[in-house]
Order: sequence, then C-alpha cells, then structure tokens
Amino acid sequence: MRSREGRRQPKTLNRDYPREEVVKPRGIVGEPSPSPAQSGTSPRGDQGDSLMEKVVARDNMLAALKRVEQNKGAPGVDGIPTENLREQIRAEWPRIREELLTGTYRPQPVRRVEIPKPGGGKRMLGIPTVMDRLIQQALLQVLTPIFDPQFSEASYGFRPGRRAHEAVKKARQYVEEGYEWGVDMDLEKFFDPGES
Repeated sequence: MRSREGRRQPKTLNRDYPREEVVKPRGIVGEPSPSPAQSGTSPRGDQGDSLMEKVVARDNMLAALKRVEQNKGAPGVDGIPTENLREQIRAEWPRIREELLTGTYRPQPVRRVEIPKPGGGKRMLGIPTVMDRLIQQALLQVLTPIFDPQFSEASYGFRPGRRAHEAVKKARQYVEEGYEWGVDMDLEKFFDPGES
C-alpha cells in the first residue's frame, strides 16, 4: 500500500469554470436582476430595440411558429392542439404581444403527465400550452446567440450544433489525455417544485 505522499494525484479538468465563480452567488437573493432584458439594452450596452421587441418581431415569431408546428406535441392545460395555434394567434396575439412588451404576460400552468422511464419507473413531464411553447421558442431564438457563446466548451446538453456523439468523443479524448475521474449525475427531480 502506498503512503499518502506516494500516491499519484489523478489529473482533473478545470479549464472553463474557476471554482469560486461556480459556487459563489452574486447579488442579493430576491433582488431584481440588472438584466439587459429588463433594461431594454442589449448585453453589449447598445441602445435600440429591447430584447423583448426582438422576441415579438414578426420574422422571429414566424420562425418560432414554424418550429412549434413541426414539433407538434400534445396540448397543454387549455386543450388547444398545435393544429389550432394559428387560429389562437389571430384571436389573441395583439393582447399577448402587449403583455409580453409590458412584462405582464403570465404563462399558463403546465399539464403534468407521467411517462415511463427506459430503465423502469416513471417521471413527471410538464407540457406547456402551445401558445407558451411558441413564446418559449421565440425567446430561445433571441437568447441563444447571446448566451450560448458564454457557455463552457465542455458542455454539450441542449446546445445548438452539439450532439451526444460529440460529447462521447470529447470524453474519450479526456481519457486519452490521462484524466481518470468522471462524474455521472442525474438531476432527476431538479425542476420539480418542493424543498429549496
């Protein structure tokens, strides 16, 4: 058995996030964020269209509508299917647009559905209304180009242009470079309401 001093320390990866930046929250809990989305300026400090104006812009909304219609999906709590989304937009868009621009829009509750897990058991899935999915997609299209470049290069989940096989390739590269430790995490109930 080797002594503590004689053991070789495993190689660890700490390229993108210094530990203190990961664990130390900034600001005061509950204090409004000085977010560019709230101030109406871009993250680069430019004056001009607010982010929400970019979200509700016609071209952005049409692209979001196309994506939501292609994805289909089950109706939310309001029971409206994707096939009826255009009709709903015609009837409600002026009000919803104004609520989005004034910060008074409130999404509908999600419909909770149990789905089976591949390894057995079940997990809860929240299904938003199709209108809320449209708004979420429109937000995603505006915010992704702003925030995605700031994410870690070692992050592959839910990122544009990144796939699971690329993550596996990167993991293999780390092993070949001599890294010996990995962490397998399941954020099983991360988004469920409950204890903080």
